[in-house]
Amino acid sequence: MNEQERRFTRGPVEVRAAGESRTIGGYAAKFNALSRNLGGFVERIDPGFFAKSEGDGWPEAMARYNHDDNMLLGTTGAGTLRLAVDGTGLDYQVDVPAARADVFELVQRGDVARSSFAFYTFEDDWAMTEQGFPVRTLLSGQLVDVAPVNTPAYLDTSTGLRSLAERAGAELEEVRGAAEDGQLARFLEPKPAATVIDLKTSESGGQGDPHPLLAVRQRRAELMRRRTF
Repeated sequence: MNEQERRFTRGPVEVRAAGESRTIGGYAAKFNALSRNLGGFVERIDPGFFAKSEGDGWPEAMARYNHDDNMLLGTTGAGTLRLAVDGTGLDYQVDVPAARADVFELVQRGDVARSSFAFYTFEDDWAMTEQGFPVRTLLSGQLVDVAPVNTPAYLDTSTGLRSLAERAGAELEEVRGAAEDGQLARFLEPKPAATVIDLKTSESGGQGDPHPLLAVRQRRAELMRRRTF
């Protein structure tokens, strides 16, 4: 999957240090917490989702106010953005530059109180919640940025629907239509289990006729016998 996605967390962004450093931070993502309804399904983030990005040293990860390229706050490369994964989620701290003192003030006053993160998904999985609602689990991906945001919003979730369509072998438009009707669960219904036949106890079809599998074996044995003569 190569489409960028964005999600926000209910955890607050806050001032971590004042004075010359002007550091703000918070949890950009929280593990195993179900999201709100994203249009027929919910999501959770697996604790291992950021493992590759972390292992690679958070390459090119940034902090941007409202995910805006023109509002860069810090980068991992310059050491002005620091990221850490713990049992709760992905925590970030960014030293806000003097040119973005307004962003620091907005966070300090509480006008900006939420965080978000942008990412690419490498691997996900689909299942059902205990309440029978479709849930997408984000298993691995790459972090693009973390961002304090004014109005947390889920953007287009078509990447998630495309993932489900590929899993179910269905057309994207069919899955999208099912999402609009609240019928995504039908793409996650378990397939009927294959019938297992025990030849030790069932060598006949129950009506006195040879079992079909036994008949195939007998036919193969007859062909092999003929080839030997």
